[in-house]
Amino acid sequence: MTSHPNTQTMKPATAAKKLGVYLQATPAEFQEGVVTRGELNALQADPPEWLRDLRRDGPHPRPVVAAKLGVSISGLARGGVTEALTTEQIDALKRDEPGWLRQERATQAEVRKEAARLKDLREKNAARDAEPDRPRS
Repeated sequence: MTSHPNTQTMKPATAAKKLGVYLQATPAEFQEGVVTRGELNALQADPPEWLRDLRRDGPHPRPVVAAKLGVSISGLARGGVTEALTTEQIDALKRDEPGWLRQERATQAEVRKEAARLKDLREKNAARDAEPDRPRS
């Protein structure tokens, strides 16, 4: 008996997420089919024109918008951004820098600072715990 390799497939929404693109902006044939792991790898290795255009111009999904603006996805929602944005719209927000964007960037900077502090603390504790017990004077 010969076994055939099981071809792993995914829904278009999953593939779009892995590609970092907004599903509704992809071609109909992409949205309506299934994507194999091989097809996904091929799209990542040698993106077709439509994928290059989407990555460059958008519209971009919220995780990409948040990353480009330097805020969290929750920060986007607090700022009233609930839809996908184009690169042009993102650039306009960066240029205009509304109050909510300044506030969310400051919040994100504090979150990163605290995460770095906690990481350093964990590393110091791990190094201390790895040392052999020595008598204390």
